[in-house]
Amino acid sequence: MNSMTRIPLTQLDAREPKSSGPQQARLPSAADVPRARDTQFKDTHGRRFSYLRLSITDVCNFRCNYCLPDGYQCSDKTEPLTLEEIRQLAKTFAAHGTRKIRITGGEPVLRQDLPEIIATLKQTPGIETVALTTNGYKINQHIDNWKAAGLDQLNVSIDSLDPQVFQTITGHNRLHEILTGLDRALELGLSRVKVNAVLLKGHNGDQLNRFLDWVKTTPITLRFIELMETGQNPDYFAKNHLSGESIKQQLLANGWQQKIRSKDAGPAQEFDHPDYQGSIGLIMPYSNDFCSSCNRLRISALGKLHLCLFGEQGYDLRHLMKENKQTELESAIRHLLQDKKASHFLHDGNTGAIQHFAQIGG
Repeated sequence: MNSMTRIPLTQLDAREPKSSGPQQARLPSAADVPRARDTQFKDTHGRRFSYLRLSITDVCNFRCNYCLPDGYQCSDKTEPLTLEEIRQLAKTFAAHGTRKIRITGGEPVLRQDLPEIIATLKQTPGIETVALTTNGYKINQHIDNWKAAGLDQLNVSIDSLDPQVFQTITGHNRLHEILTGLDRALELGLSRVKVNAVLLKGHNGDQLNRFLDWVKTTPITLRFIELMETGQNPDYFAKNHLSGESIKQQLLANGWQQKIRSKDAGPAQEFDHPDYQGSIGLIMPYSNDFCSSCNRLRISALGKLHLCLFGEQGYDLRHLMKENKQTELESAIRHLLQDKKASHFLHDGNTGAIQHFAQIGG
């Protein structure tokens, strides 16, 4: 887990993360960043950020072999963001163009105040969509409360529809329970239900047809995500990485049509088929244009802004998440966005500061 040391802005570079001493960053004042007529957060590459991924804990109770094969290891007992800090953060982002907030972890369901967090975000003026990404833990017990609190969209990680393979990947025999919860989510009429499956050559690389059979009668968006290299998984990555391009070619050869991407779409390439109730998405971070449509920023559970999933160690903004610090928080975010790179550096084998995805929710 990241420490709460505030890192000087001048000492951080997305390509070569560096450590720093215990000195506090000099964050800009309002005078440092001229106010533009267009108040939406944007970077120097013309990308606008309407989407915030907010981690509310880095604790996870699954042991997915591509993320936390040894389970969660606590290295910092600092408490995660409070409900009031989350409220102030949401107000600032909403005032500057953010319309969607996705709650992530670790595993966000482990926070008992999750319904209150959902409600707080949904009640923030300007926030149109509140989404949740979960490993599905006890989803069938909680989904009604989440929906009542204001949840709009749900993403659930299901890396295999084979119970034995699912248990091998995650360390848990919960597939049936999770699928039951998904059925309930569909019954409740959430605006969109997605299932994420990480492509793993040694585990689910030959299960495309099984997934497609499921999507034929299930109105979800199934997204295949290429395995990405992190600081802790280089050997696993080399053994299990599977390109999404091979899946794309199989889909096209079997009558699937690629959807036209909207101007504000995220990085997923999406496909549909007239004979299928569900659709397919592909997230391929190693494709050439993956970062050109970036529209999201990330806040860790400890209040650090991450400009890129595979970037710097994070910029501590937690001390600005207060009622009387909104102007300073806004100015700090604008200032930091000037350093956002045009792309990640995964193609160069540089995974940045991230050690595993539970740190900032992928």
